[in-house]
Amino acid sequence: MPKDAPVNVGALLEQAPPGPRQRVSEMQTKLHRWAAADVSRRFDDLFNLVHDPATLLVAFDRVAGNRGARTAGVDDLTVHDVEERIGVPGFLEDLRTQLKTGTFRALPVREKKIPKPGGSGKVRRLGIPVVADRVVQAALKLVLEPIFEADFKPVSYGFRPNRRAQDAMAEIHFFGTRGYRWVLDADIRACFDEIEHTALMARVRRRIKDKRVLGLVKSFLKAGVLTELGELQDTHTGTPQGGVISPLLANIALS
Repeated sequence: MPKDAPVNVGALLEQAPPGPRQRVSEMQTKLHRWAAADVSRRFDDLFNLVHDPATLLVAFDRVAGNRGARTAGVDDLTVHDVEERIGVPGFLEDLRTQLKTGTFRALPVREKKIPKPGGSGKVRRLGIPVVADRVVQAALKLVLEPIFEADFKPVSYGFRPNRRAQDAMAEIHFFGTRGYRWVLDADIRACFDEIEHTALMARVRRRIKDKRVLGLVKSFLKAGVLTELGELQDTHTGTPQGGVISPLLANIALS
């Protein structure tokens, strides 16, 4: 392969022994089993799992397969740029070194406003992280999600693995055929934007003891926003829509 040829991450995953996907899956299965077996257990020593080469490789694969892969953060780099100009192995090794040495720093997200559906004229405020931050967030999610999934209620369907809106509709249909006649439709205004950081971190700490992992989560909450007008704003509340880990954090806050 030419030195500057883009790397096929899927092929890289299959070639790396033992299979990174299998290693990550086995790790997630163990974490979920331990969390379900002891609802009061607090997990330490998770940081090594976050920066494990297999975790980072699977995380990059998730980010590269996302619809937002073509969108750049404040550094103007897309996933394609990383693959073409830097190379995935070197990019991930550098990212791992930053994490291990404590030099990793989350960058502000890039603000992008998109119209809300329905023709209301309202907009949804997205925050687009740089690719490196997306990969670290994806790695965090791979490690944290199996733990918190053990705590989430079975009637919760939003932003969860192997669950869809159709499943919630099927639940409504099930009860509708058994005498229930009312459905409550409600919305939490600016839910992602107004989540209180202190309360959220307190909920994360109920399960997570590893200070380095807690520090990473907090760094993404406090990374700031570069607005469409080019102004840098601090983030005192909320977790940005567009962040890989934001849906999980929202579910932790709401659970």
